[in-house]
Amino acid sequence: MGRSYRLLRRVVRNDSIELDPPEVYNWRVFALAAAACFGGTLFGMDTGIIGGVLTMPDFQHEFRIPTGNSADDKLARANLSANFVTVMQAGAFAGALLTNPIAHLLGRKPSLMIVSVFAFIGGILQAFSYGNYACFYIGRFVEGLGLGGATMLAPTYVSENSPRGIRGLLVGFYQLFETMGAMVAFFIDYGSLLHIAGHGAWMVPLAMQSLPPVLIFASIIFCPESPRWLASKDNWEKASEVLSDVRHLPVGHPYIQQELLELRTQLENERRSVHGEGFWAEQKECWLIPGNRNRALLSIGLMVCQQWTGTNAINYYAPTIFTALGVTGNANSLLATGVYGIVKMTSCAIFIVFLADTLGRRWSFVWTAFAMWFCMFYLGFYVRFDPPKADAASIPAAGYVALVMVYIFAAAFQFGWGPVCWIYVSEIPSNRLRGYNVALAAATQWLFNLVVARVSPVMLVNAGGSTGYGTYFIYGSFCFAMGVAAFWIPETKGISLERMDELFGVADFSGLEDVGMAAKHDQAEHTERV
Repeated sequence: MGRSYRLLRRVVRNDSIELDPPEVYNWRVFALAAAACFGGTLFGMDTGIIGGVLTMPDFQHEFRIPTGNSADDKLARANLSANFVTVMQAGAFAGALLTNPIAHLLGRKPSLMIVSVFAFIGGILQAFSYGNYACFYIGRFVEGLGLGGATMLAPTYVSENSPRGIRGLLVGFYQLFETMGAMVAFFIDYGSLLHIAGHGAWMVPLAMQSLPPVLIFASIIFCPESPRWLASKDNWEKASEVLSDVRHLPVGHPYIQQELLELRTQLENERRSVHGEGFWAEQKECWLIPGNRNRALLSIGLMVCQQWTGTNAINYYAPTIFTALGVTGNANSLLATGVYGIVKMTSCAIFIVFLADTLGRRWSFVWTAFAMWFCMFYLGFYVRFDPPKADAASIPAAGYVALVMVYIFAAAFQFGWGPVCWIYVSEIPSNRLRGYNVALAAATQWLFNLVVARVSPVMLVNAGGSTGYGTYFIYGSFCFAMGVAAFWIPETKGISLERMDELFGVADFSGLEDVGMAAKHDQAEHTERV
């Protein structure tokens, strides 16, 4: 473990990882994060697969999608494609909200197992719909219920188990696994189109959406319950046991005692501020206490902004967008989409390993927003003033630059607004409100994901004329505004979950200072000895 810890200290640089005991940063926390974050793989595979499936000739024939080039056919095709995509988002919106009370009652672990069953059933229903609209829509909605629940539960579970020094890295696994799922999905579509004939070309990719739920169920069954959920239910003995095991330290170690003390103090402060349990007590605690309300509104605002970057317009309709940029042929557009997936996954991996807990949250938001603004505006100007010709033998030089801009946009999103939004909304709430806060954020993400997925294909046909250049200017303008607003986002890098109340002005932890200083002194001595 000494060698792996030294490697971790070289790639992640912050005060917490320097002060904390090396045992805290062990393989267990990485395994727990990976198990829960297969929910991100489910998200990525769905967003990646559906865009390619919608362009497959046999799917279009089976589901009676217009294939003509008239304005009416293009608009009808855009509307039908948007309907296929957005039914899943509607289910995910409901799933994110409905899962919170279930997770509060049953715990994070059993709730993850339940939502994985819904997602599995939904994927199978889509694969065997055989042109039946009702079956396909029901499958999309049921899968959405599971997917929405997973987006709420995975970041919550990971943040509640993560050491503070690498919390950004571990919660960032969710986005990494999402990009991995999308990349795999793009190549599944590409391979199916090339090597599978007939209905199998689209049935196989849709059936593959049921693989991530199997991985969630099979891996999370071996994981413990969240220690912070156990503490919220006053099961302190089990919470101490789980925390000791995950941190790989004895219960009596000063680090464990300090973490338990901060957790107990936070829960007592929260219970004093709003009396009672249940739905209405939760609402009062969230919306009537200024610090909690500010955190909820900040989480909602971040997720609105994340969707209006336009990233999911590219994710869902990448083959269509690459064709509009001059990539000819369905196979070539799917290949370009596969490269897009590789860029997303690689850049996300680089960010969460080297920068998430080193650069911090605020600056990740700022610089990536301006980078995305530049890329979107270039695409808009290219499509407006030098659009690709339908009969052109090759892509012009400006067109190749446009393709590069799509890939730079993808990388920039994965260096900021992709993973950091999930990191931020899962770490800033109080312990009692974490599930509710992440549920609000996830539901908001799915609501505006639905809006973007619904309007983007129509915008690509109509916004700014037939080339749809206005689409890129609209999303680019949002990115620029987000970059300016991000200067005022509070920095949370290296701060323990229990200290977020202090950062946002909700609780006074001054009574912990003497105990905290003693614990830090013991930790520093232990770290130096190791």
